[in-house]
Amino acid sequence: MTTADVHRSGFACLVGRPNAGKSTLTNALVGEKVAITSGRPQTTRHTIRGIVNRPDAQLVLVDTPGLHRPRTLLGERLNDLVRDTLTEVDVIVFCVPADQKVGPGDRYIASQLADLTRGRRGTPVVVAVTKTDTVPRDRVAEQLLAVSALGDWADVVPVSAVRGQQVDVLTDVLVGHLPDGPELYPGGELTDEPESVMVAELVREAALEGVRDELPHSLAVVVDEIVPRTRADGSPRPAGDELLDVRVDVYVERDSQKAIVIGRGGSRLRDVGTRARTGIEALLGSRVYLDLHVKVAKDWQRDPKQLRRLGF
Repeated sequence: MTTADVHRSGFACLVGRPNAGKSTLTNALVGEKVAITSGRPQTTRHTIRGIVNRPDAQLVLVDTPGLHRPRTLLGERLNDLVRDTLTEVDVIVFCVPADQKVGPGDRYIASQLADLTRGRRGTPVVVAVTKTDTVPRDRVAEQLLAVSALGDWADVVPVSAVRGQQVDVLTDVLVGHLPDGPELYPGGELTDEPESVMVAELVREAALEGVRDELPHSLAVVVDEIVPRTRADGSPRPAGDELLDVRVDVYVERDSQKAIVIGRGGSRLRDVGTRARTGIEALLGSRVYLDLHVKVAKDWQRDPKQLRRLGF
């Protein structure tokens, strides 16, 4: 087999402190929206797998919640999720934003990565300096020096996911760290996440944007059902007139937060529905009737039973 015939495949995990640009970078690498993005920290709560398909390689990206010092039971479980994921990948991508100085959070993650990769046959860690489009070139250079001093990294790559700058370079670097192997997900798939999880994430993204800074991170979304709408007699609707009923529950921790999500006269909830429905219809390939309900699950971030019920 010649070098040109070699096919590589494997997993890469994106880690970093909250709001380091991991989800945006995942979407840019895949070329499609497979992970929700938001200007608010800790948007991601599930490991979202995005799949990069090339003739010579298949790179499976695992996007995780931000690794941070936990303050709640939910935070502890999210950190455990990150650590478990790190033990199963071929290469780790440590995301550090260019628009913020290296701080205690970055140093904490660097030390965690050193502990996790020590003795594991040297799992390579590639640092992606993200959001380079937001700062001048000299600031990017300073950040590259700062992150290089944090540890012994396999590679350091500056990248702008928003503008697509250096995304192909980062892909080449990551593929270079993968073992030889066949496609892990044949058929050109872009993600292996169930549709219900993707729908829930789209609703939560819309809810975070819709209420802006007024709502803390006490919002969870569960899809109750996705079913085809039928005629009154129970028969299928005619071709070209298909409609899916998507019923979704949005959970908050207090009645005051419920009022914020719903808004005066239901205005904010309608806005959330409008924002989310566009993405859901694109995802499911059908017109959608989105039925949203806001419910209170008191202090669910600290309640083990509630966390299990909400899928954490």
